[in-house]
This record gives sequence, structure tokens and C-alpha cells, in this order.
Amino acid sequence: MSAFPNPFRSEVTPGTLFVISGTGGSGKSTIANELVSRHDNLWRSISMTTRNPRPGEVPSFDYYFVSEADFKAKFRNDEFLEYASVYNSWYGTPRAPVEAKLAEGVHVLLVIDIQGGLTVRQNHQDAVLIFIQPPDKETLRQRMQQRNKDSKLAIETRLNAADEEMDIGTNQYDHVVVNDDLEKAISQVADIILQH
Repeated sequence: MSAFPNPFRSEVTPGTLFVISGTGGSGKSTIANELVSRHDNLWRSISMTTRNPRPGEVPSFDYYFVSEADFKAKFRNDEFLEYASVYNSWYGTPRAPVEAKLAEGVHVLLVIDIQGGLTVRQNHQDAVLIFIQPPDKETLRQRMQQRNKDSKLAIETRLNAADEEMDIGTNQYDHVVVNDDLEKAISQVADIILQH
């Protein structure tokens, strides 16, 4: 297992906050999980959501699944780094663990939607935003169908939103990585992290 640079100093150099976004089915979660498994000084934040788990999702690994009442209580207590309503469910990034890891000098990956990414940019000017883009719309459709996690209606809703998401991602994010080959995409994102 390799490690991103974290040179020993008398004072800890804060970690860097990286945001990975992309359309549903772009491969952003797979890329993030692979990077974290291969590099020591990289930690993936787990988002909180009010939606129900999809088949195969593991609570406290994929997401923290909470009730809407619990989510709103945390929101009122300013416990989120960012939050957004996406497809009729709430998603948010718990603030405390992210800030603790950054203070320890660990680089943090947030795998969040574009709304959340732009919110993070407003509050953390030095955050690095990476957009994962599918090679084309038909490949995106096939990936969504093959992962077998969403209904036909959900897939169509996500596909309809994909054009706008890709437009925002390519114009407002710092880096765009086309995921037409998984290993190549993982390598490109790792290179981006190493540059910062």
C-alpha cells in the first residue's frame, strides 16, 4: 500500500479536501474506494442520507442512513459541512470527522453531488473539485441498468439530469476525468491528488 506525501514535520501540515462528483453511474464511488484502499494518507468521508439503502449498500460504509427528523436536527445544530436535497432525499457531509482528519494532515475525499461540491467550494476555497464523466450518455444508461440499484423511473430521472450535471462539472470543477477505463481513471485521479 502506498501513501500520498505526508512529510514529518514538527507541526502537522493540514490535509487537502478533495471533492469527487459525477452523474449517477459515472463510477465516482468505485474510483474513490479504490484510491482509499491503495493509499494510506487518504480518507473517504461517509455521507448521511434520509433515503433508504439500495440493494447491496452497507450502512455506515456506503452511507449513514438516518430519518428526516434526525437529519434536520443535525442541520439545525450546524453539523454538516454541506447538505442538499437530491431526488427527494436529503444528503449531507458530517463536519466534525472531516475537519478532524484534515487537522491530522490526512487528505479527505468527499464523494458528493455537484450541489454539494459547489457549496464546499464556497466554504473551503482551497478544496480541489474533480468531476468524473462517463464517456457518453449511452454508456451511462448501460451502467445504471447494470448496477441494478435504481428503478426505471429513477434511471430516466438521473439521465435527464446528467446533461446539466456534466455541463456544470466541466465548466466549474478544477479537473475532469473521463471514466472510459477504470484503471486509467483511478490513475488520473491519483495523479491529481499527488499534484496538490
